[in-house]
Amino acid sequence: MNINTKFKNSVFVKLFDDPDLLRELYCAIEGVTLPKDAPVSINTLENVLFMDFNNDISFEIDGKLIILIEHQSTINPNMAIRMLIYIVNVFEALIDSKKLYSTTRIFIPWPEFYVLYNGREPYPDEVLMKLSDHFEKLQGLGLSEKPHPLLELEVKVLNINEGRNGHIVNRCKKLAEYSLFTSRARSFTEEMGSRKKGV
Repeated sequence: MNINTKFKNSVFVKLFDDPDLLRELYCAIEGVTLPKDAPVSINTLENVLFMDFNNDISFEIDGKLIILIEHQSTINPNMAIRMLIYIVNVFEALIDSKKLYSTTRIFIPWPEFYVLYNGREPYPDEVLMKLSDHFEKLQGLGLSEKPHPLLELEVKVLNINEGRNGHIVNRCKKLAEYSLFTSRARSFTEEMGSRKKGV
């Protein structure tokens, strides 16, 4: 039996490929309650632009809220840039390009961005990554800084390792099960000295 080296990511995507579970996952992450009949539509894109970048999960709730979720076992400090590129492509797929030139205002879903982390390295329960942290400073050009960035995007990174962020995993049974699975797979791999045997 061959083991997918990215098995945790594959299991995560497979587990949450269901509108009801995605609604429950979002409610757990944000500590909110949404009506069970609030429609959820999955709109995950593949091979965005030239980077062969696949987002793990992208979905809309009632056409008003769009959520992008990445699962990572190694923290990537460039997630805000990656999410920016991805959301632009999602909006491009959602919007009729002809309407961009009309005199009528277009409304788009409110976007939110999350990374669920379950790697080995110690990491806080929650970290906020910002696109503006990547902007070059302007002082070298003799220009004053703006009071706030004219373009911003924030990504909430949540540690979902077993024993972390219990208030979130306890509200989403499937996330708790996934956290337990990855913890056991890791410990069995260490005990048996083989990922194949451990998984």
